Amino acid sequence: MSYDLIIIGTGPGGYVCAIRAAQLGLKVAVVEKRKTHGGTCLNIGCIPSKALLHASEMFDEAGHGFAALGIDVAKPKLNLKQMMVHKQETVDANVNGVAFLLKKNKVESFTGLGTITAPGKVQVTADDGSSQVLETKAIVIATGSDVTPLPGVAIDEKQIVSSTGALELEKVPGKVVVIGAGVIGLELGSVWRRLGAEVHVIEYLDRILPGMDADVAKQFQRILGKQGITFQLGSKVTAAKAAKKGVTLTVEHSAGGEAASIEADIVLVAIGRRPYTEGLGLEAAGVAMERGRVVIDNHFATNVPGIYAIGDVVRGPMLAHKAEDEGMAVAEILAGKAGHVNYDAIPGVVYTFPEVATVGKSEEDLKAAGIAYNVGKFPFTANGRARANRATDGFVKVLADATTDRVLGVHIVGAGAGEMIHEAVVLMEFGGSSEDLARSTHAHPTMSEAVKEAALAVEKRAIHI
Repeated sequence: MSYDLIIIGTGPGGYVCAIRAAQLGLKVAVVEKRKTHGGTCLNIGCIPSKALLHASEMFDEAGHGFAALGIDVAKPKLNLKQMMVHKQETVDANVNGVAFLLKKNKVESFTGLGTITAPGKVQVTADDGSSQVLETKAIVIATGSDVTPLPGVAIDEKQIVSSTGALELEKVPGKVVVIGAGVIGLELGSVWRRLGAEVHVIEYLDRILPGMDADVAKQFQRILGKQGITFQLGSKVTAAKAAKKGVTLTVEHSAGGEAASIEADIVLVAIGRRPYTEGLGLEAAGVAMERGRVVIDNHFATNVPGIYAIGDVVRGPMLAHKAEDEGMAVAEILAGKAGHVNYDAIPGVVYTFPEVATVGKSEEDLKAAGIAYNVGKFPFTANGRARANRATDGFVKVLADATTDRVLGVHIVGAGAGEMIHEAVVLMEFGGSSEDLARSTHAHPTMSEAVKEAALAVEKRAIHI
């Protein structure tokens, strides 16, 4: 069987690439080792975690927030089994939707491990060991990423879990220790904290959310602390011993020193993710790699003609929407169009409550690059809708070039930040200024007015502070 394009992996990058290529008239096939499409994101990542984040947020609100609004209800009772049903129903609806879309767009699907045996040839090996070879003009590698292991801490997905196991716990633990204060650790830690667990986060660095704006990280840590999550920064876990009654962790200062023990019922290892390239045959095919990632040029092409790569296996942030945009772009390039991704305007969101959302440069980035900038900042405590919603934690910060006023970064901590960030994404995509944002009418009363006020604050003319 011969195709114009074969995509290995049907996560957000792979399936979007397949659909867009099919829309453009290419004959497309996808190869997926899972029984369902959607990759880590839809099956064991973004989608199920958001289902639990939302459900646990509703549980927490019913237990602690209703009374202040004049809603008197009995103390809510957790039905974790039903909450997990909700999670699975959400996953099923999404993965079935992807299968429908691929079929609708006449994309042929093959289930099994995809291996590149030569340029233009992909061998698909099924679970039963049978295999077939597909021929194609182009191959796109979209195999995503996997959990980064921690030496000395063996994941069993029962007591010592990755994000996958943390989404499947059968009861609320007494104490959860999260190793890693990045996005995944904080999101899943917040789920189990709301449901009743004691949550303690250990981070190697002296701050949470590595890579994000330091001002954002500092205030967000305070907010999470008020919610009951405790932090141990500048520390590393060197060993973990599981027993019937729990897990004993050995922890010491990041720079070394005297070790101490910490007990936990569940340990979540969330120190990051690494590209998944196992079984692809990249070394034999001669595909260049660098620190585990596939090397590509500005058109997503590897050093081997006809082989391309997108998403978590290549440079840049490991984000589903980044992979989607790259999938769209490479499909358009293969169809003779001008595919492009603006990496300066890709948002990132932490889906806790409140949320954290960011796009563009942080203050640390701008200082390191020697770029002069102005800052506009506005707190949600001064926003009318935030007061009405009892959601006053956080702020909006706008960073604009001191000379041109072009917006270089926007950072939001607050309820609904993941939705509010997109006006900043659009603004930056079109090279907009803080003046443009400040002069754009925002409906009153909305949380988004804080974005406008932060833009006004760049020139020190915010109205409500």
